[in-house]
Amino acid sequence: MKQATIIKSTGSWYLLKDKITSTIYEARIRGKFKKEKISTTNPLAVGDEVDYELHEDGVAWITTIHPRKNYIIRKSVNLSKSTHILASNIDLACIIFTIKNPQTSLGFLNRLLITCEAYHIPVLIVINKIDLLINEEDLKEIKEVTHIYKKIGYDILEISANKNINIDILKYLLKNKVSLFLGHSGSGKSSTINALQPDLDLKTSVISNSNDKGKHTTTFAQMYDWSFGGSIIDIPGIKEFELVEISKEELQNFFPEIYKFRSWCKFHNCLHLNEPNCAVIKAVDEDEISQRRYSNYLKILKDL
Repeated sequence: MKQATIIKSTGSWYLLKDKITSTIYEARIRGKFKKEKISTTNPLAVGDEVDYELHEDGVAWITTIHPRKNYIIRKSVNLSKSTHILASNIDLACIIFTIKNPQTSLGFLNRLLITCEAYHIPVLIVINKIDLLINEEDLKEIKEVTHIYKKIGYDILEISANKNINIDILKYLLKNKVSLFLGHSGSGKSSTINALQPDLDLKTSVISNSNDKGKHTTTFAQMYDWSFGGSIIDIPGIKEFELVEISKEELQNFFPEIYKFRSWCKFHNCLHLNEPNCAVIKAVDEDEISQRRYSNYLKILKDL
């Protein structure tokens, strides 16, 4: 049986790349995938490892999907299905964060981090468009954001895709890895990919002046090979990101700083709301845990 990696998904057909020859084939899936009880909108995602058979007409038929080591999942906009897998088998998730043009909320960043924690995906927070940060308020915000997340243990890199700032460092961190860029529409995902490898020539667009949001420039998820080793999975920009498959009781496990203090709480099932002798609340009061992160934890807990 031949083996391959899914490198593009449109929802109705796929492109796969043979593991041995690197030949790319247009592919379809066998009916059994459609008949199985699959709760996601997509039975296969970019990054999946599969077995396939090649027919005389040159079309590959996917027969088996191999177990995923991890994946990024979100709530689906398709009401007939509950979830959608954005990509799988990821070595590094790069979350593209911007202070302005557009502004990325910490709530959005935190939900992406929670999902990466839940599915064991290493993270790099990439703060893009630092060349636009010229006033005191912006500089204060970037300093605080950097302090909050470095203290937790996340790696952070400040870049400017347009000005080519720290692109060589990012290239070094991505080398020989399967990476995924996550971020709002307009945060500069495609621009960053183009800065890393200009010959990919991905489409980019300007930010809308009316709502400070970007337009989607990537239509379908697709994997591209880096010339310096490894590959990138490019997915459409995300306007909202809702958590799935995470319970209220589990949420604290995916906030590393809360997980660190939880064992000192009086009650083993403490949710760190207003319980007596809560070590997490004490840590917030003593500035061991960021008040902004804790407030977001409470909001997400309420939403769940």
